[in-house]
Amino acid sequence: MKLILASNNAHKLREIKEILGDHFEQILTLREAGIEHETIEDGTTFLENAAKKAREIAEISGCCALADDSGLCVDALGGAPGVYSARYAGEHGDDEANNALLLKNMEGIQERGAHFACAIVLARPDGTALSAEGKFFGEINHAPAGENGFGYDPLFFLPEYGCTSAELSPEEKNGISHRGRALRALLEKLEEENAAKL
Repeated sequence: MKLILASNNAHKLREIKEILGDHFEQILTLREAGIEHETIEDGTTFLENAAKKAREIAEISGCCALADDSGLCVDALGGAPGVYSARYAGEHGDDEANNALLLKNMEGIQERGAHFACAIVLARPDGTALSAEGKFFGEINHAPAGENGFGYDPLFFLPEYGCTSAELSPEEKNGISHRGRALRALLEKLEEENAAKL
């Protein structure tokens, strides 16, 4: 069985293959599957966006499709940037500008609790779907630190590790990240389904 990842992100592909690889013969990015498609992410929640992406790719490809949507939710900012995480400062994917705006908006704020949230949806061509969510808790640092990771990782401080998410190795981060947790929750659901068929 083939699984199409509704993304061309090599980092995501590697993580998904590590966790779900035993359940699918092939896991391909959109580019590898020869699909050119951009989903308009107009949902108000991570789950809505992930479901829309997965369903569109399952429909186009006739294969199972997996999509995720994730972002940073800061307590003191009412959950912002939330679903707008990638385009917080205006331009999609400008990590430096997004981080700079977040630091500016957090100036003088003592309560710095935050979490990364991820919703993952596995959509099938027959219209059925499985979904799972994961969260990763920390605080907003006062300055960026670390060279690993991407997005808000340099500002996401983990008190129990004494460092930011960008200072963890990719293996350490995958073990505790919001996407890793959502993928493992999805894996449990797949295994339950398979067990029920036996």
